Amino acid sequence: MNSKWLVVLFFLFTLVACDSEDDKKGRFLLKGNEKLKENDTKSAIDFYSEAIKIDPEFVDALYNRGLVYQRNNRLDDAIRDYGAVLTVMPEHRATLFQRGLALMDNGEYYKALADAERSVELFEDNWQSHFLYGMVLAQLKDHDKALQAFDSGLLLEPGNSDLLVNKAIICYEQKNYDLASDILRNAEDLNPEEPNIYNLRSMISFEEGDFSQAMASVEKAIFLNPRDAYYYNNRGLYKLFLGELESGLEDINYSLKQDSKNLYALRNKGIYYAKKEEKELALRYLEDVFGKVPDMPLVQEYLKMAQAL
Repeated sequence: MNSKWLVVLFFLFTLVACDSEDDKKGRFLLKGNEKLKENDTKSAIDFYSEAIKIDPEFVDALYNRGLVYQRNNRLDDAIRDYGAVLTVMPEHRATLFQRGLALMDNGEYYKALADAERSVELFEDNWQSHFLYGMVLAQLKDHDKALQAFDSGLLLEPGNSDLLVNKAIICYEQKNYDLASDILRNAEDLNPEEPNIYNLRSMISFEEGDFSQAMASVEKAIFLNPRDAYYYNNRGLYKLFLGELESGLEDINYSLKQDSKNLYALRNKGIYYAKKEEKELALRYLEDVFGKVPDMPLVQEYLKMAQAL
C-alpha cells in the first residue's frame, strides 16, 4: 500500500477514535443526568465518574458530580471536584458560587470568604455573588456587612425570596423578631413554596414561647422539603418542649444521621437526656457543645440542669 495512503488512513482512524471518546464521555454525562432526575444519586455519581475517567478535565461531569456530592453532604468530595473545575476554568461562575457554599457548610469560612469576594469581584452584577458574600459574613457574625450584601443582591433582584429569607435570619439573630417576621411575610407573598420561610417562622415562634405554633410552621417546612435534616432537628427540639420526648429524639437522631457534625442537634440530644434525668449522657453531649460554642442558646441552661441532677 502507498505510504501516502497509510498516513491518510492513520489520520482518519485517529479522528474516529477521538470522536468516539467524546461521544462516550458525553453519553456517560447524559446517563448521569438522567439518573439524577430519577433521584438515583449513586448511579449518577458512577456515570459522571466514568466520564471523568475518559477526560479528567471534563468540566460538565466534574461540576455535576460535585453538585451530587454536595447534595449528599459529601462536602470534601464536592470541594475537590469544584476545585478541579476551577483549575480548568478559573472564572466558572456557578462553580465558584457552589464551592463557596460547600466550604461554608464544611466550616471553612475564610476559604469560603475568599470565593465570595472573588465572586463579587468577577460577577458584581449577579445576585448570587452578593448572596454568597452575605451568607459567609453571617457565619463570621459580621451581621452589618451581611445585611449590606443581601441588600446589594436585592437591588439587582428585588423579588428574590432567598435574599429576603437570609436577611430575615440576620434580623432573627439580632433578636429583632418583628422586623424578621415582616420580611418573611414579604418573602411568602413572593414565593409561598419556600420552606425556609416557615422554618425561620417556627424558630421565631419558639423564641417567643409559642411551641405549638413553632410545630405548625416547621411541619409546613418539612412538607415542602422533606429532605432537610435541619427542619427535623428543629421539630425534635419543639417536641421536647411539648413533652413528646421520644418522638423528639427520633427527629434529632434522624437529623444527626444526615449531618453528624450538627452541634445544634447534639445540643438537643443533650437536652433530651437532661429532661430524662440521665445525667451522664446529658453531660457528655452538653459539655462537648459548650466546649465548642459556649454561647449557643440553651446550652448553659441545660448544662447547669444536668450538673444538678
